[in-house]
Amino acid sequence: MPLQAEFEQYAEDVKKVKTRPSDQELLDLYGLYKQAIFGDINIDRPGMLDMKGKAKWEAWDSRKGMSKEDAMTAYIALAKGTIDKYGM
Repeated sequence: MPLQAEFEQYAEDVKKVKTRPSDQELLDLYGLYKQAIFGDINIDRPGMLDMKGKAKWEAWDSRKGMSKEDAMTAYIALAKGTIDKYGM
């Protein structure tokens, strides 16, 4: 299966886990997903009062410089682990 197709499949499958992953796991998935789709972060950092937006921005920003292919590979590995841990 090509990397892009496998990435898209895991992106759908990880949404179907039985139990909600931890906030940190969700942030890691989010940051890798955004890096894989859009590349380096291209939006302004949210304000101090937007805690959720700030956490998501930082999760994506921490992947700056990672290639889209590397981000997809890392996302797939993390999604597999999440699905194994929580079940579908």
